[in-house]
Amino acid sequence: MHVNWDVFTPWSSLLGGCLIGLAAALLVLTNGKIAGISGIVAGVFSARTQELGWRAMFLVGLIGAPMIYGLYADLPQSVIQTSSIGLVIAGLLVGIGTRIGGGCTSGHGVIGLSRLSSRSLVATITFMLGGFVTVYVINHLSVRMTS
Repeated sequence: MHVNWDVFTPWSSLLGGCLIGLAAALLVLTNGKIAGISGIVAGVFSARTQELGWRAMFLVGLIGAPMIYGLYADLPQSVIQTSSIGLVIAGLLVGIGTRIGGGCTSGHGVIGLSRLSSRSLVATITFMLGGFVTVYVINHLSVRMTS
């Protein structure tokens, strides 16, 4: 395995993880709410009026923070190697999986694991295994099929 030290960012990654954990802890401690993105988004469309404010502000921060960061530093470049229909299908699959799994990676991985939830442990292991299998298939099996 080769580590590209130009893009290996353990300190900024650690800081980012700590900030995510702090934000999630503050949301639980101040509002008693879980910082799972899928639940927050779903709640915007079905929330009672008194919950709409914090949910909307959370989403504004989630979208706005990278925009503000982009004013002062270069954002990482992303390359999308699929069509628009591929993106739509991927989004639908993620949404369906999130609904079936009872939450998203942020809810289960950050909050659920910190609460020692066995359901979140199973979900997080499933997410990780799914990612490992996908990377293996794309990087190893698809190369063999095209050769």
